[in-house]
Formats: sequence, structure tokens, C-alpha cells
Amino acid sequence: QVQLVESGGGLVQAGGSLTLSCAASERAFNSPAMAWFRQVPGKAREFVAALNWSGGSEWFADSVKGRATISRDNAKKTLLLQMNGLKPEDTAVYYCAAGPQVSVLREPYDYWGQGTQVTVSS
Repeated sequence: QVQLVESGGGLVQAGGSLTLSCAASERAFNSPAMAWFRQVPGKAREFVAALNWSGGSEWFADSVKGRATISRDNAKKTLLLQMNGLKPEDTAVYYCAAGPQVSVLREPYDYWGQGTQVTVSS
């Protein structure tokens, strides 16, 4: 069974930091690409960051570039997203995804987690 389970969300003050984790089943973790997206009510799900399977290439949305780090913990089969300098506009449900290729679009990703809420207070 393919699973992605996010954790680490919560309430944080503006300027603070947060690390999100995505525990993946083996099949999902072996996908060529893993990514983070986020979504606020009434808006489309948007790309945040992505990593290829080797961890050698990273992609970031302009909105988080310089404030986010994406990485893999191969021993724990976990995808991580660390965000610093959090802003109220970072408030969203954050989703982990896995698929055959890195993309800023949702479509190529086959597997999705249930999401974890991040709320940044001003």
C-alpha cells in the first residue's frame, strides 16, 4: 500500500521556523520525484518545493526561495521541509506528493498525503 503521512504542522508566530515531515511507504519513497504543495481554502493547490530521487536537485517556488529547505532522510523514508522566516501568507494545508517526475503542477504526482495544517500568526 502506498502511503504518505505528513506531520509537523501547527501554529507558529511570524518569523518562526517549522519542519514538516512526510513519512512514506517504500514504493512512494522510491518515486523519482517527491514534493511539497500547499493549499488555502478557495485557492488552487500550489507548488512549494520538490526533490528528485537522488536528492541531488531541488526546486523551490519563488515565494519560499531562500526560506525553505527540502531534504530526504533515506533511513527513515521521510521527506522533510524546513521553513524559516515564516509569514502569515505561508498559512495553508501542506501536502506531500510523490510521482514519476518533478513538476510544479499537480498532475504528474501519483501519490498524495492527507495534509498538515500550518498557521502563521502575525
